[in-house]
This record gives sequence, C-alpha cells and structure tokens, in this order.
Amino acid sequence: MFRFLTLLALSLSTLVTAGCVHQQANNLPVGDAAYAAIELKGDVLGDDIIRTGDHLSIRVLGEPELTSDAYIVDGKGAIQVPLAGEFVVAGRNPSEVRDELTQRLGSRFIRNPQVSVNVAERRRTTFAVEGDVREPGIFEAAPGTTLLSAIAQAKSTIDTAKNDEVMIFRLMDGKRLGARFNIGAIRNGQAVDPTIIAGDTVVVGRSALKQTWKEFLAAVPLANLFYILRL
Repeated sequence: MFRFLTLLALSLSTLVTAGCVHQQANNLPVGDAAYAAIELKGDVLGDDIIRTGDHLSIRVLGEPELTSDAYIVDGKGAIQVPLAGEFVVAGRNPSEVRDELTQRLGSRFIRNPQVSVNVAERRRTTFAVEGDVREPGIFEAAPGTTLLSAIAQAKSTIDTAKNDEVMIFRLMDGKRLGARFNIGAIRNGQAVDPTIIAGDTVVVGRSALKQTWKEFLAAVPLANLFYILRL
C-alpha cells in the first residue's frame, strides 16, 4: 500500500509538472485589447462589404481587356487586375475598391478612367470552429452570431477545453488578426460576447493539465483510486 501511495504521489507530481511544461504561452491580446484587435469597422456582414471568395464585376469604360465579371477575391483578400496589379479588397465596400482602382489606373496608364465595381456573386458566408469542441466544423454565419452561439453550434466544449483560451482569427484588410477570450467570464456576464462574422475561425484551446489528468484517470484503476481517496 505504501508503494501504491508513493506511486500515486509521484504520478500527481508528474501531472502538475506536465501541465506546466507543455502549456505553451499564448501571446494573443486579451481583455479590452482583444476586442480592440478584432474590432469591426462598419457592418461587416452587410451586403456592401466584400469578402474572401466573392466574385467581383469590374467595368472600365473603353477597356474591354480590364472588364470582367470573374475577378475572384483570393485567400489573402486580394484581386489581381491587369495594369493595376494586386491589391486587397476584402473588408472594403465596392466604392472604396473603385476609388483605389481608378487611382491606380489613372496614375500611369489611363487618362480619367471610368470605373465601376460591384459584387457579382457572393461566397457562402461561413465560419469555422476548431479545437476542443464536440463537433468541430463549418457553420453558416448570420447576423447576431456570437462566440458563445458559435461554440453552441459545435455542440459546446469538451472536458479538456481551456475556457480562458478561446481564440478568434479574422481576416481584415488583408491582415490576419487574432484575439483570445475567456468564455467562462462571458458566460458569467463579466465580459462581452464578441460577434462572429463570415470568414472567422474560432479555436478552442486545450488545457494540458486537464488532458494529463484525464490520461492519469484512464491509467489508474478506478477501484484503487477510490480506495486511496477514502483514506
């Protein structure tokens, strides 16, 4: 029995050490800085905002080689236009893209270009949930979707989830932004439930300590553990 107690003590010590050693530092902004990092500029879910995967219709008067309905916003949030080159359009509205394209073409190639830009076809508006949730996957984004409702669509977190390390990654103006949130504080009403928009990826972190404890319980015979805990 003494030997078993010794092994149990050593195992628990290893458990704590493993949880500390293997838990990687997360340097994403938290608290107020997290909300500021992914702050929405305008109505990002609005019909006038361009998203990754959208098809754009661009018309340049008198320039048939530049006119097309098949400009596709790539994974970087950018399009490639002859003479104008590559530039970021995701997170912007068509009038902003028109103004930049007009400036790019007019500065070197075309005198007083007459440009129009419209969204010809919408990409399906989705977000992803990954990590320690019951059913990770791709889900439909809708106005009013929040972090908690996104996790609920993934059937909630599992028992190894690190509730204070839930990340949102977002592509804005061609830049990948990230922030870390505490869903325990959100559930308790101590923090605001952030909005989830199309294109977001939610990643629920894993607690190394919880995972190690789970593995420990699986390794130790339940009857023996129950007997020891009664002593």
